[in-house]
Amino acid sequence: MSDNIQTVTVLSKTTWTPNLFSFTVSRPDSFKFTAGQFVRLGVNPSQLNYYKQQNEAGHDIANEALNEDIFRAYSIVSSPFDEVLAFFSIVIPDGAFTSQLQHLQVGDELLLNTIPFGFLTLARYQKPLPKDLWLLATGTGLAPFLSMLQDLKTWEDYEHIILAYSARSIEELAYVEKIESLQEDFGSLVDNPAKLTFIPIVTREPVEGALTERLPKLLLDGTLQERAGIALDIDSTHVMLCGNPEMVEDTKETLKTLGLVMNRRGEGNIAVENYW
Repeated sequence: MSDNIQTVTVLSKTTWTPNLFSFTVSRPDSFKFTAGQFVRLGVNPSQLNYYKQQNEAGHDIANEALNEDIFRAYSIVSSPFDEVLAFFSIVIPDGAFTSQLQHLQVGDELLLNTIPFGFLTLARYQKPLPKDLWLLATGTGLAPFLSMLQDLKTWEDYEHIILAYSARSIEELAYVEKIESLQEDFGSLVDNPAKLTFIPIVTREPVEGALTERLPKLLLDGTLQERAGIALDIDSTHVMLCGNPEMVEDTKETLKTLGLVMNRRGEGNIAVENYW
């Protein structure tokens, strides 16, 4: 096993829907990361308590794949200063990794590659920073933005933060209570904190208070900007995108038609995550 691979223990698990869950694991003492980065988590299904219990019950689950370590990329939900690491996961039908990971139980052990990856971080931007930060997420793409919003520096560096979070149903709109407490929990700890505006989007059912269209359409017709009460100005805006690849690509192109430009070498408006 590589020196960069460490074993971590599952401490808790939250099931949001049959196909959506989050979990926390122990954090190695030496592990450091920047808010917005991702890591590679590994699982050996034969080591999960679920499969051990199935074997003990006499169920036939013999499969060579159960003895193989499988790694996937996961953005970190938790703050860089938390004592535990939190992750947000979707279950992909027949997926080699998540179909096993969904059976996580407290006490299970996972593998963690302790080298963090990714450039969807606020450190990528050159100073001075503009005043407005837009965080646009679908599904589990919310994860890196929650990490950023649990870093006090984010609240110090901007005047306005707009978090637009899109899901198919109200049940899939996870972490809402946590999002609604962020201003008080973190903004209250700094002088002159940014003002957070949370815009929930539910695309497949009507929900009071939530927008219903996809992010590109909401941007193109100005609905999102109107709800936020802030314009997308090339001189005052950073926009970060994370979510399914189709959303990221379509929203990126929409933002470009609105005059914003991709971030290169610290300059520009739009930053995206591409670890799918």
